[in-house]
Amino acid sequence: MRARYGVPLKVTAVGAAVGAAGLAYAAGFEARSFRLRRVAVPVLPHGARPLRVLQVSDIHMVTGQRKKRGWLQSLAGLRPDFVVNTGDNLSDPEAVPELLDALGPLMELPGVYVFGSNDYYGPKLRNPARYLLEKAQGKHGLNGNAPAVGVVHNPWEPMRDAFDEAGWLDLSNTRGRLKLDGLELAFTGLDDPHIKRDRYAEVSGGPETGADLSIGVVHAPYLRTLDAFTADGYPLILAGHTHGGQLCIPFYGALVTNCDLDTDRVKGLSSHTVGDRRAYLHVSAGCGTNRYTPVRFACPPEATLLTLTPRD
Repeated sequence: MRARYGVPLKVTAVGAAVGAAGLAYAAGFEARSFRLRRVAVPVLPHGARPLRVLQVSDIHMVTGQRKKRGWLQSLAGLRPDFVVNTGDNLSDPEAVPELLDALGPLMELPGVYVFGSNDYYGPKLRNPARYLLEKAQGKHGLNGNAPAVGVVHNPWEPMRDAFDEAGWLDLSNTRGRLKLDGLELAFTGLDDPHIKRDRYAEVSGGPETGADLSIGVVHAPYLRTLDAFTADGYPLILAGHTHGGQLCIPFYGALVTNCDLDTDRVKGLSSHTVGDRRAYLHVSAGCGTNRYTPVRFACPPEATLLTLTPRD
């Protein structure tokens, strides 16, 4: 019996140890190993000085996350010209005060924001393997799945009121403008497509006349929204939602995006093309996780400092 079962038991023990070590790394180290991505995007008029844009996304704040709060507060030291918050700020209905404390220094700067599904609703415990199954079935969020039942409603109104009081522009299915260093920046935003709150028909029409730059902003980068922004002539689209895949395979990348965007564009700067029109697309990997899956692997949490430069 010992000769027959000794090797498999050792292999099982080694496998369990490796799995436990990987989980400890993903939850204990990488999920709190905050990074800053830096990219340059040539979208400004000729002769304009570069603008620095800080994009934060998918914070998924939970009470007691002191390291995340401190890191977010420190980002104000980058001195960006303005901030873009692409949603999913909460993963705990009690965390609004800590979220606002974390974003306090950034809220002293000009900014714009859209909400994601986790700003409106609390997360539910679910098997992570369902994301792979839903990808195979072409189902994502309410786009193919039945409506959520029995969900927790997050207190998003105080968060919205605080952002508005700080002067940040709410871009939920609407437009807004910022004037910075003599440049007129126009923004067109959508509410979250992941839960079918997007209403592009209400904001269609393309970039605004007289604006030096028009930017599309949305939480979840569903193809229907990217197609609409690009076809209308927006040169830059900013989104979040994907968590960069969250659990990735080293030297391979993400397995899922939690929407119908392909995994090659799950995070970072890429492009989107519709006909003869092309837009830059930046998808933030975000700096948080669902409170029930507080792990990241081969995909550190991040914010992005985009430097907008004159067009070639």
